[in-house]
Amino acid sequence: MKKWMKPGLALLLSFVLIIPLAACGQEKKEKIRIAEVTRSIFYAPLYAALDQGFFEDEGLDIELTTVWGGDKVMTSLLSDGADIGLVGSETSIYVYARGASDPVINFGQLTQTDGTFLVSRNEIEDFSWDQLKDSTFLGQRKGGMPQMVGEFVLKKHGIDPQNDLNLIQNIDFANISSAFAGGTGEFVQLFEPQASIFEKEGRGHIVASFGTESGHVPYTTFMAKQSFMEENDETVEKFTRALYKAQQWVADTDAKKIAEAIQPYFEDTDLEILEMAVDRYKSQGSFATDPILDEEEWNNLQNIMEEAGELPTEVLHEELVNTTIAEKVMN
Repeated sequence: MKKWMKPGLALLLSFVLIIPLAACGQEKKEKIRIAEVTRSIFYAPLYAALDQGFFEDEGLDIELTTVWGGDKVMTSLLSDGADIGLVGSETSIYVYARGASDPVINFGQLTQTDGTFLVSRNEIEDFSWDQLKDSTFLGQRKGGMPQMVGEFVLKKHGIDPQNDLNLIQNIDFANISSAFAGGTGEFVQLFEPQASIFEKEGRGHIVASFGTESGHVPYTTFMAKQSFMEENDETVEKFTRALYKAQQWVADTDAKKIAEAIQPYFEDTDLEILEMAVDRYKSQGSFATDPILDEEEWNNLQNIMEEAGELPTEVLHEELVNTTIAEKVMN
């Protein structure tokens, strides 16, 4: 004689069997908090990695926060308000020079050139750098990479920033484009997409690229405290692997498709402008194609800082740069 299971017991047993199966399909992801120095098309590979699910594939849940300033990124890292920072490598040198007991280590390069362009208020058919002499130049904040690279390039072309032009550096980063639009300056140093927007609107004309002029430099890198990297080596490896996948995807993908992928991060920017800016950065090799920050780039950075009078102390490549992780994921 068959014995039938009671309905209530059968229902309970079904839940017992289903819950473990559901849990297997919903593996908990590890949260990583990133503090980025600004929101910029210059960082397209990061947003592409998020859009294409490369971090998710590695079991990482990325919490991205824009903190608007290199000093604020460092504060977030040092106070454990963020796990990883995206900022210029010069900030790690500043922290190191202050005698930090837990230095900030560069482990994944994102951009390998300066990302600014020289924009003229008036159209210039045959531009030459000596045309900046005696002009009013709206530059970037003193001590930051844009300003240091800007001065490095000007000196390279025989222009003394302090004596050969009227250099304005007292305007906050976020307000530089507004100041130029309001009539301040004959030339301005701008990132994308603002440079392309001004050109499209007829408010300015791109006449030169500081990135092309300054050569390879670790302009923006991912970095973390040494203690975090030692305690979370597998996590950093997963992060770097996702970054490398994104860098390869960007290198192999046309500007339009990249623009479509990153558009959710730039809702107020037209797709046409996004595509134009991405294409400009791709064509001049601004996006690093792998995460390795090599010694030549590191030395170029310190030369630029030294030229600008902003290098507090010379730091060996191996002191603040870890290439082991990048080399591992690339192999």
